[in-house]
Amino acid sequence: MAGRIKADDIALVKERSSIEDVVREHVTLRPAGPGSMKGLCPFHDEKTPSFNIRPAVGAWHCFGCGEGGDVISFVQKVEHLTFAEAVERLAQKLGMELTYEQGGRPRDGESLGRRSRLVEAHRVAQEFYAHALLNTPEARAGRDFLRARGFDGKAAERFGVGFAPRGGEELSRHLRSKGFSDEELTLAGLSGRGSRGLYDRFRGRLVWPIRDITGDTVGFGARRLFDDDRIAAKYLNTSETPIYKKSNVLYGLDAAKKAIAAERKAVVVEGYTDVMACHLAGIEGAVATCGTAFGIDHIKVLRRIMRDEADLAPARVIFTFDGDAAGQKAAMRAFGEDQRWASQSFVAVAEQGMDPCDLRLAKGDAAVRHLVEDAVPMFEFAVRTTINRFDLSTAEGRVQGMRAAAPIVASIRDTSMRPEYTRTVAGWIGVEVEQVQAEVARAGRMAAREAKGEGPRQGAQHRADTEVVPEPSAEELRSSFPAPDLRDPVVFAERQLLQCLLQFPTCYDAADVDAIAVESFSAPAHRAVFDGVRAAGGIQPALSAKAWADKVAEAAPLAVRGLVSELAVAPLPTRFDKATGLPERRYTRALLVRVQEVALTRRIADAMSAMRRMAADPHTDPARARALSGELQELQRELAALRDKVD
Repeated sequence: MAGRIKADDIALVKERSSIEDVVREHVTLRPAGPGSMKGLCPFHDEKTPSFNIRPAVGAWHCFGCGEGGDVISFVQKVEHLTFAEAVERLAQKLGMELTYEQGGRPRDGESLGRRSRLVEAHRVAQEFYAHALLNTPEARAGRDFLRARGFDGKAAERFGVGFAPRGGEELSRHLRSKGFSDEELTLAGLSGRGSRGLYDRFRGRLVWPIRDITGDTVGFGARRLFDDDRIAAKYLNTSETPIYKKSNVLYGLDAAKKAIAAERKAVVVEGYTDVMACHLAGIEGAVATCGTAFGIDHIKVLRRIMRDEADLAPARVIFTFDGDAAGQKAAMRAFGEDQRWASQSFVAVAEQGMDPCDLRLAKGDAAVRHLVEDAVPMFEFAVRTTINRFDLSTAEGRVQGMRAAAPIVASIRDTSMRPEYTRTVAGWIGVEVEQVQAEVARAGRMAAREAKGEGPRQGAQHRADTEVVPEPSAEELRSSFPAPDLRDPVVFAERQLLQCLLQFPTCYDAADVDAIAVESFSAPAHRAVFDGVRAAGGIQPALSAKAWADKVAEAAPLAVRGLVSELAVAPLPTRFDKATGLPERRYTRALLVRVQEVALTRRIADAMSAMRRMAADPHTDPARARALSGELQELQRELAALRDKVD
C-alpha cells in the first residue's frame, strides 16, 4: 500500500498554495470588503454571489449552500479528488516533492493519484499526436484538411491539434513504454481492449485535445479523414471517464477564460474549427461543446467565469448557429434555458448559413468579428424563427403567429422591456399592439397556472402547430385588458394624466380633452378609461370630483370600472399649490404634452417608415411621395409646437 503523506508536507502545501489563485481557476472573483473576495459558488446554482474567500486566512465559505474549508478541501470538492490526490495535485503545481510515511515514496507509477495519472497519460498522448501530425507522411491528409480551412502549422501548434496514426496500436505502445498500465489506458479512454489485446481508441483521424478549465488535457475529439475508415461517424469523442464529463467541459475554455472574465462576454460556437477561427480572428472568448448539446452544467461553468450576477450590469453570451434547420433547433433549445442566465443572450447567424470557420475562410477575420458584433437578441431570433412558420399574409397565419410568439414575450425576465418587445412583435406580425398585449397577458396567466400545477404544460407555440386558433373577437379584446405596466414611463405618465382628469378636472378644459386622441394611450386599459371620459361628455367643471368620477365609471367599459375607482383616489407623485390645492400647472401641462407627444411621435415614425419603403420601391408615385413628405413636415412642426407649450 502507498504510504501516507507526511503531516509537515501537507502543512507546507497549504501554506504555499494561494487559495485565491486556485479558486480563480474556477470562479471569477471581485472584492467583497477588507480582506475578502466573492463570486458565484461552484457548488450550487445562484444568481447573486455568496461564495467568499479570505486569502490571508486561506479559507473559503459559501453562505448560500454552507460549504467551506481550506485550499485542499476546495480542490477535493471542485475536482472530485480524495484528500491525498488533492494534496498531490497542489504539490505538483508548486513543484514540491512529497514524502510519505510507512515506507517512504510510493511504488513507481503511484507517486501521483489516479486522476493525476490519467491526466499525465493524456498529456503524453497529446504530445504524441501533435508530433505525428507535423512529422509523419500519413498525416498529410490531416495537414491538408487544416490548410484547406485556413489553419497553418502555427495554428495547429497553438491549439495542440494532432494526428492519430492509422495502424491502431502506436499510441498504446508509446504509453506503455512510458510506464502506463493497460488498466490506466483503458480507464482513460485512450485505448480499447479487444481479443488481441489493446488497440488505440482513435485511428487515422485528426484529433483536438479537450482541456479542462485548469488547462489539463482530459479527452480528445477526433475527425474522420479517410473514406475507408470503418467508423462512419464524422466525429468521435472520448467516452466519459473519471476525468472527462462532456456535460461540463467546453472546448477552448482554458484559453478563453481570461477573455471571458475580462470582457464578461462568452461566444458559444458549434465546432473545434469554429473555436480556432474565432480565436485567430480576435474573438478570444469563444468555446464549444464536445459532442453534446449546450446544457445546464455548461451554463453554470460560464456563469461563474463571466460573473453572471443579478446585481451587476448584464454580461453577454452569444451563440453562433448554422442557418439550417438543425441550427435553428439548437438555437431554440438554447432559448429554452435562457431563464437560467442573468446575462443577455444573443444569436449570430452568418449570411448563407456559414459557420465561423467557413466565414473566416471566405471573407477574412473582420467578417468573423462583425458576425459576433452584429448578433441579435436571443428573444428576437426566437420570435422570428417561431413566426416564420406561419403565413403572415393571411389572417389565420397572423393569429397563429401571434399566439405562438406570445409565450416568448411573456417569458422575458426584464418585465420593463415587455411593452417595447410587444410593440415590436406586433409590427413583425402586422397586427395591432393591443392584440399582442392581450395574448401576452393570456400566456402569462397560463404560465402562472401551470407553474402552480393547475394544468399540463403546453406552450401556446406548441398548440399553434396542431390547431387553427380563431382570431379573438372585438368583444373579447374589450372584456379583457392586460394590467398596465407602470414600469414603462410612458404608461406611468398616462396613468397620472388620467388621475388628474378624474381628481382635478378643473386643471383642464374641453379643448385639452379634445386634443387628446384615444390612440395616444398605449395601455389598452388606460385607453378604455379615456373612452369613459369622452363618453361621459368630456370635462364638466360643475360636477364635484366624486360625481364626475362616478359618471366616468358608468360610461367606461365594465372591465375598467375598478381601475376608474382606483385612479380617482390614488395619490399623485407631485407637489400641490398651497393656495389652490391643485397640482402645479407645469406638472399637469407636462403630462398632457407627454401623452400627446407619444402619439405624435408614433405618427412621425410611421410616416418615416412609409417614406423609407417608398424610397426602396422603384414604382413609387412621385406625387404620393411629395404628399407624404409634406405630411411628415407638418407633423414635425406640430411636435415642435407641442414641446414649446411646456418650455
